[in-house]
Amino acid sequence: MPIRHFLLALAVVAIWGSNFVVIKLGLNALPPLLFAALRFFFAVLPAIFFLPRPQVGWRNLAAYGLLIGVGQFGVLYLAMRAQISPGLASLVVQTQVFFTLLLAMRLAKERVQGYQWLGLALAAGGIAVIASHTDGSTTVLGVLMVLAAAFSWACGNLVGKRAGRVNMLAYMVWTSLFAVPPLILLSLLVEGPASIAQGLQQAGWGTWAAVLWQSVGNTLFGYGVWGWLLARHAAATIVPMALLVPVFGIGSAALLLGEPLPPWKLGAAALVMSGLALNLLWPSLYAGLRILKRSPSSK
Repeated sequence: MPIRHFLLALAVVAIWGSNFVVIKLGLNALPPLLFAALRFFFAVLPAIFFLPRPQVGWRNLAAYGLLIGVGQFGVLYLAMRAQISPGLASLVVQTQVFFTLLLAMRLAKERVQGYQWLGLALAAGGIAVIASHTDGSTTVLGVLMVLAAAFSWACGNLVGKRAGRVNMLAYMVWTSLFAVPPLILLSLLVEGPASIAQGLQQAGWGTWAAVLWQSVGNTLFGYGVWGWLLARHAAATIVPMALLVPVFGIGSAALLLGEPLPPWKLGAAALVMSGLALNLLWPSLYAGLRILKRSPSSK
């Protein structure tokens, strides 16, 4: 992979990881559901006028928009308002890898391998450590809400897979169209007009920068570049870079928000990251070992 492509991938995972700090900053002024609605609103406009609709059914676009917009980010923002710290949220939400695996096993009848069960067990152990160390910044409810967001993300992964090979940037823009109305409606019902008005009045330039960072940096640039890289390189080359997302998430939360890093948190991160690494890297490593074993030079 050329160094410029590697740097692009590194920039994407850095944006995705540090994005949890940006979410926390935006939530200081805006109610969670309103914040999520604004994120997807600016992902839709004005980009939708320049990107043609992908050749995908409306039902697929709507399902992905609802799962990612409401189920993933709506719930994630609600949890991050007061139930879980940004660093831990960036770690727990990566369990979407295992939810995707289990859903594929259930719906597509894919067989789960032994190493995948081991990876799941390691990650589950890390989540259990997090749940057993709740305090003022992280609650059991917060962990459960982020797990629910991860499950919705996994469901969205399967819906997105059924869309086939499409322009990922256009797909994100057009699916975001279906996330905005329900998020606005939920914000009106749950948070109320008074809370919405107060949040908009309190929002300064930093808050709007956080909203645009979510829309342009995280959604349009991040997913667009990631899709561009996946179209040019093997998935086994690009996808493991996503393991750095929690690293940037935990690191940026500690550096910018002063989030503490006690030994139990580092241990939980090590367990979850080990499970993710095993799930993503073992197939390539095992294939490489088999090729090495068969080569004449190894005899």
